[in-house]
Amino acid sequence: MGNERDHDVVVVGGGPTGTGVAVFTARYGFDTAVYDRGNAALARAAYVENYPGFPGGIDTETLTALFHDHLDEVGATLRPDVVDAVERDDEGFRVTPAEGEPVTAQCVVAAAWYDASYLDPLDEDGEMFEVHEHHGEDREQLDRDVPDADGRTHIDGLYVAAPTDSRNAQVAIATGHGAHVARTLLEDHRRDEGLAGEVAPHYDWLRPESEFSGDWGDRERWREWFDNEMGETDLPDDEVATLRERYIDRAFETELSPEEIAARRDRGHRRLVEHLGTDAVLDAIRDEEIQAYLDENSGIGQ
Repeated sequence: MGNERDHDVVVVGGGPTGTGVAVFTARYGFDTAVYDRGNAALARAAYVENYPGFPGGIDTETLTALFHDHLDEVGATLRPDVVDAVERDDEGFRVTPAEGEPVTAQCVVAAAWYDASYLDPLDEDGEMFEVHEHHGEDREQLDRDVPDADGRTHIDGLYVAAPTDSRNAQVAIATGHGAHVARTLLEDHRRDEGLAGEVAPHYDWLRPESEFSGDWGDRERWREWFDNEMGETDLPDDEVATLRERYIDRAFETELSPEEIAARRDRGHRRLVEHLGTDAVLDAIRDEEIQAYLDENSGIGQ
């Protein structure tokens, strides 16, 4: 993000919400650290049967491990620690964990469903927390009005993805909300860089090369589209030109050939098998299917 910080983004909480945040920020290229000690609400579920993509359901241990695998894949740093305090400093935030060394960050995303007391040092006016009755007991919690619907807060650089009123109660919704808040953070960053209008939001979207055929394979067509979507701006022409070319470069970097798509598909399948283990995969395949495969591919299955 341009400052000398330990991390661009620190995410507090590595459950579904925090993972949803970190995957988007890390894929964008931001140095992202996730603090999580494994006490997310997901661990309290006996089994998950409503997470899209797992028609037979998935146990919480495997789903959590897959989340962590994904963090590693995108280059985010997972730290098994609890954050005790988040404080402002001259250029962003100072994040102090319970056991590790403090780190600095440009942005902080609160994504811990169970607690937000680590934000106390930011509550200079005493208005961020409220007393709430929980199972017959009074407990102080983050005021649900602190973040807006997109996760922004009155503190520049602080976003809240959890706790919320209801968006963290189901794993699929929590993951999506984390991704939404991450896109809010990215859009704010892009607007700070000078992007405006409909080119400011970021879409993490890979495109087949057919999307760049015809006019859309011509950078001049993209320039016309950019200027129309960007709208009026007070920036000097040379700065707009730099933003325009960078935007177009990013767009063309999303193009994938059929061969690249096939290679990523095969790698994605292998990564899943590596995580589950070959024994689990083979156990799920009927003996007759294994035999048919051997007969078809090697002829030595007898």
